[in-house]
Amino acid sequence: MIPTSFPPASEIARLTARALLEIKAVHFNTQTPFTLASGLPSPTYIDCRKLISYPRIRSMLMDFMSVTVMRDAGFEAFDNIAGGETAGIPFAALVAERLALPMTYVRKKPKGYGRNARIEGAMTEGQRVLLVEDLTTDGGSKLSFVDAIRETGASCAHTAVIFYYDIFPGTKERLAEHGVQLHHLCTWWDVLAEARRQGAFDEATLGEVEAFLKAPRAWQEARAKLS
Repeated sequence: MIPTSFPPASEIARLTARALLEIKAVHFNTQTPFTLASGLPSPTYIDCRKLISYPRIRSMLMDFMSVTVMRDAGFEAFDNIAGGETAGIPFAALVAERLALPMTYVRKKPKGYGRNARIEGAMTEGQRVLLVEDLTTDGGSKLSFVDAIRETGASCAHTAVIFYYDIFPGTKERLAEHGVQLHHLCTWWDVLAEARRQGAFDEATLGEVEAFLKAPRAWQEARAKLS
């Protein structure tokens, strides 16, 4: 069913943050930081993949993503919904169902045999494609997916995610330079605010997380000196 209720963006952000905390998709650890894909330390980690196992929350957030892109991009703005391998695939399928549109997915790299394709499903020249993923940090991985979509002759001017880090400068500008607008439901700042409201973590942990969010590179450099 196509969603027709449009909550304010602030309410969407608050409820998304609350849902992520409820299913324990949010992890804060200031004593033994997580290691990011870059190899750098972080006191925060989020696992949006857990959402697929919670039907009520999953349904609510996919409604939120659908109304967000309709409100921000247009009600008839897309012809195809593409998921990025792998985390974006289930969310793309759920959004496509809500918007009554075809669904495809984009491989991280050609599969190396058969058609050696990066696009799976039917994507045709001239289609306007929405790229759906679970999250974005600095937007870098989105550009490869967008390029693969554009190689088919389709266009891709929008990407939608559940979670946007919103702590690394230049992310939206980098995407904009590539002709892509970012849509998201919530950020680390929304999660931090909701965690404080709930008392989900002790204040010392939240204070250290806030210090990281305000200056992630400085926090990482200080940690590197201590290790």
